[in-house]
Amino acid sequence: MKIGLIGLGRMGANMARRLIENGIEVAGYDLSAENTRRAAEAGVEAVDSLEELVGALDAPRIVWVMVPHGEPTRATISSLLDRVESGDLIVDGGNTLYTESIEHARVSGERNVDFLDVGVSGGVWGLAIGYNLMIGGTAEAFERLEPAFRALAPSDGYAHVGPSGAGHFVKMIHNAIEYAMLQALGEGFECLERSEFGLDLGAIARLWQNGSVVRCWLLELLAGAFTDEGNELARIEPWIDDSGTGRWTVDYALEKAIPIPAITTSLYERFESRTERRFAHQVIAALRNQFGGHAVREAE
Repeated sequence: MKIGLIGLGRMGANMARRLIENGIEVAGYDLSAENTRRAAEAGVEAVDSLEELVGALDAPRIVWVMVPHGEPTRATISSLLDRVESGDLIVDGGNTLYTESIEHARVSGERNVDFLDVGVSGGVWGLAIGYNLMIGGTAEAFERLEPAFRALAPSDGYAHVGPSGAGHFVKMIHNAIEYAMLQALGEGFECLERSEFGLDLGAIARLWQNGSVVRCWLLELLAGAFTDEGNELARIEPWIDDSGTGRWTVDYALEKAIPIPAITTSLYERFESRTERRFAHQVIAALRNQFGGHAVREAE
């Protein structure tokens, strides 16, 4: 199997490495010359344009898109559809709004091109432990690409969750749940930090990993953040970005009249983090850096 990969940044480059390590050839393209150079050093067949990428693949082709959601993804898929042929397969592995993925699948289908929307979770840890993959599209397209899914994911770490759009819908909800989990950890550790007991927050994060009902990977990462940054997280500015998936989930819930107060509040807290200084926001910013490599703003 050979896959064309568009987007060789933090996620795309590590996915390419994992594919190559599992015997799948990768041709790659990125707008950044530096990203392209690094990928080539890791074994990617680097090319300089979409035309070259399509030309580097034998029909029926597989092209996986890993670029920012919104216009970059829309433009890339539109450009690809002008270059690929009947029977080829396009995969969108970014955080695209699921309704856009449904439309991408429809337009692709009109040209007899298969389309899969794949929600990808794992962040900067995916290279080492594998990516969790939530896949939407036809069963036939899923089965065609299953060797790549097996290469990218840990055991039981991928699933065909439904028709076109379902992969990105499930990932959207996954990310919204993540918002609320991060918020709960942030608020809880702010209570601990503001207590009169002089608590060792890193020690408590490690303690709760052993038999506690709240044990989870995020706590493990938080313990690592306290080890790296100190209990005060002094270097980290309490400014939290949001990628869009939380907003989309709140919009969806409003449309369907589904009460999701915890997720909605966690989204509003991210907005508030840009105006009010709180330790809870420092905890969340530190955790996002730990699991996703998301940049933090350094405190002055």
